[in-house]
Amino acid sequence: MAKETKKQETKKHRVYTISVASVYPHYVAKAEKKGRTKAEVDEIIRWLTGYSQKELDAELTKKTDFETFFANAPRLNPARTLIKGVICGVRVEDIEEPLMRELRYLDKLIDELAKGKAMEKILRQ
Repeated sequence: MAKETKKQETKKHRVYTISVASVYPHYVAKAEKKGRTKAEVDEIIRWLTGYSQKELDAELTKKTDFETFFANAPRLNPARTLIKGVICGVRVEDIEEPLMRELRYLDKLIDELAKGKAMEKILRQ
């Protein structure tokens, strides 16, 4: 029985320990390269996580890692489950690990922004 209850050591995916602040400029650059704005990137992140702009700015300043960022998100948007499609060769809706799915939701939304999709459609309205 001891073997069955023995805790398996699981190694965190490296991306979970990366600060949101270190990736954020890449999101903004990707958007701006396609004629979109930092404000739109922020709107997407706020929509997904429920952070206010002030709270988002604070998390970026603190260099919060992705794991903590999503764990402390005030209100993950229930409509995020409507996000479908392929990101990094994987269907977002098929990702089983919850934190990785949240990260890929964010990646997918930023991709949609960069591809010129209307904000109403990106925000699943």
